[in-house]
This record gives sequence, C-alpha cells and structure tokens, in this order.
Amino acid sequence: MPNNFIGPRILSLDIETSPVVAHAWGLFKQTVAINQIIEHPRTMCFAAKWMHEKKVRFYSEFEHGPEVMFHAAHGLLSEADVVMHYNGDRFDLPRLNSEFLIAGLSPPAPYQSIDLLKVMRKNFGFPSNKLAYITDRLGLESKVKHSGHDLWIRCLASDPKAWAEMGRYNRRDVTLLEDLYEKVRPWIKNHPHVGLYTGEPDCCPNCGGVDLMRQGYALTSMGRFQRYQCRGCGTWSRSSRRESGVGNTQIK
Repeated sequence: MPNNFIGPRILSLDIETSPVVAHAWGLFKQTVAINQIIEHPRTMCFAAKWMHEKKVRFYSEFEHGPEVMFHAAHGLLSEADVVMHYNGDRFDLPRLNSEFLIAGLSPPAPYQSIDLLKVMRKNFGFPSNKLAYITDRLGLESKVKHSGHDLWIRCLASDPKAWAEMGRYNRRDVTLLEDLYEKVRPWIKNHPHVGLYTGEPDCCPNCGGVDLMRQGYALTSMGRFQRYQCRGCGTWSRSSRRESGVGNTQIK
C-alpha cells in the first residue's frame, strides 16, 4: 500500500478452481456419488490487488506450489479490512477457507466482505448478472477471452502456455472488479464507513469525500436527520446527529 494512504485496505480477489474428475455412467442428469470421484476440486490459482496499488498479485500451484499459494492468500486476507469479489460469499471465500482448513491454517484475521454480485442483483435489473455481460454493458474493459474448458485441461497437464493464459485471465478479473466497484460504489448500502479508518466523522461513508451537499432530511422513527449526497461519488448518507425527535423536541 502507498505509505501516505489513509483508509480501509480493500483487496480485490478472484480464484480459479479445478473441476471434479469422476466416473459417470452417462452424459445427462447424472448423480455422481462420492465413491465415483477420482480427483476432488481444488484451488488452482488466485489473483489479488490492493486498491490504490498498480500491482496485481498472481499465485498458482504451477509456479508456487499449494503451500506457498495458500499461505499467500491467508496473509493477504489477514491484512485486508475489506475483501471485494464477485460471488465470493458463496464461492471464493468458502473455497479458500476449505483450503486453509486442509492445510492446517487457522482462520485469517476478520475482514468485511463486499460481494459485487449481490450489489448487482439487489439494485439493478440487467438480464444477466455475469461479470462479462455487466462490464460490457457499463463500457468497462472486457474480460480476457480464453479457450474454455480446454484451458483448464492444459493447465492440469502443466502446460506453461496455458498457465500464462490463465494468469492473464485471472489478473484481468480483479482489475475489472475494481473498475466495477468504482461504478457501483454509491449503491453499496453495507459499505464499511470510510470515516472509521480516516478519522473524519463528517465524510461520505463510501468514498471518504468531504464535499457533501445538504439534500433534505431523513425521517425515521427516532427523529429527523440531515441528509447528504456526496459530490464526489454520489452516495447518499445522513448525519449521525438527530436534529429533532418525536414531538418536535429539540436535541441539544
């Protein structure tokens, strides 16, 4: 992280996993029993990027080996205040936790999670929520095209060219996550309050900006609160100080 950076340490993260290899008796509507599994799925590689840094980290079982790869992932998660991902609450983070458990590692230090897939599903009505579709519709950089399932087969066969292609694909995904985050940040309702990290209480909770416009009032069962909109990112917020309570009682 830059030495002069103040704010939450936000880590963009994306993993790639191997397929389950199993015996099957047909091609359609198959149920695979545990005793039919030949190779269990595993995390093959991951890419990660700190916001406000240019460097994208990439670790793979091919280049680093599983032990180094999982210790690197564990260390990055432990350093992060916030981990940002796409469907990571259901996929990436539980998969990594499984790898940590198998490797005998303790849980990483607690962090907050921002799942951009949940943000898209909750706030918007696009016909598809696939990352490639969303980034294309929003005019962001495209995902790296690859050869499909064949790429995974060649990586499992330790093909150096395939692993170079996988690295480009994985790295691009985390930079796309950061670009998408910048687009949808004002829509993220559960965003960690940046002021807790900067020490600036009267700031935009999502970006930390202090150029806030007064825009009416938020009325709740607890009373009336000044409402603001950030001129920088567009996030709506309200003051933590109640201006008046039920019955118009002034709060000093």
